[in-house]
Amino acid sequence: MAHIAIPIPTIPGKQDVEIEVTVNGQKQALHYRVELFYWDDCTVPSFDRVECIRQMLAGYDQDWTLYYIGSPTEQFVPITFVKKEDLVKQRQLLMVS
Repeated sequence: MAHIAIPIPTIPGKQDVEIEVTVNGQKQALHYRVELFYWDDCTVPSFDRVECIRQMLAGYDQDWTLYYIGSPTEQFVPITFVKKEDLVKQRQLLMVS
């Protein structure tokens, strides 16, 4: 699958991103969520950032699934989620290609 990079401004809170693409005449709507997870919100020691991310994601909205973990900074890590139903659509499109 080809990729297109779209810059999303880094602002606090959830950023719901809806993308409608048309490829070879086929329309596809995709829903993403980019959220900043702050290290200060971790309940585990800050040196174990993998465990911190694991704990922060453990109770996340079950309609969304992890899609991409961005480059962390000293303050936060940006994490992208995709609607579970959209991920199924993406996989089906890959099988058709």
